[in-house]
Amino acid sequence: MSKGLFDLSGRTALITGGGVGLGLIIAEAFAEYGANVAICSRKLENCKESAVYLRETFGVRTGAYACNVANEEEVLKTVEDILDDFGQIDILVNNSGTTWGEHVENMPLEAWKKVIDVNLTGTFLMSKTVGRHMISRSYGKIINIGSIAGLRAKPIEELNAIGYSTSKAAVHHFTKDLARKWVEHGIYVNGIAPGIFETNMSKHMDEEMLTSRNPMKRTGDPDSLKGAALLLASGASNFITGQILTVDGGGSL
Repeated sequence: MSKGLFDLSGRTALITGGGVGLGLIIAEAFAEYGANVAICSRKLENCKESAVYLRETFGVRTGAYACNVANEEEVLKTVEDILDDFGQIDILVNNSGTTWGEHVENMPLEAWKKVIDVNLTGTFLMSKTVGRHMISRSYGKIINIGSIAGLRAKPIEELNAIGYSTSKAAVHHFTKDLARKWVEHGIYVNGIAPGIFETNMSKHMDEEMLTSRNPMKRTGDPDSLKGAALLLASGASNFITGQILTVDGGGSL
């Protein structure tokens, strides 16, 4: 049955970091609305388990792939394998991410590099590689997962991870710049800046302190993220590009 403007039947989506957390939430939304789903991360077992779950629950084709998005050779191989298996990639979600909490004056250089390499360079490498395929087909939807941490500076007691916030601010600008560059190729590039959702990355934070600064006084729920992702992946957003959609309960106000 058609889902109207949000129907993804016949589309194939690649979601990095799609085995758990926000990536899996987005994968569920796409599968529910008819898309075939390929997920990749450094932890292949998580991807395999999630791929089976998505296939059995929603009846779509799925695939699981091991990939360090900061390694260009692995990105090239992963995209090649997905194209061999599915024939096309219509939607790319750059979701893989990492963080490192530390005072700036004590942060090791390797920690800074790790966060920048995964969050920013990984987004560049995957967009570049999948983008070549999308350009050849004159169509594509790219969704980059940023963060409200990249929209404003936060007090140290709320977030003490300058590499993470800096990388996400850069992802936001990368999104806008790439949208300008690739609009002529029929490629839409947008971003989502989530607030606090319950994930492995946020479980170490003080939830009461974080939600007290949020006008809605709560963390994000899966359906909120699913709706935003479906909008930007589907025909419902065919006049939207270069935008950062904030899904945070007003936390960035």
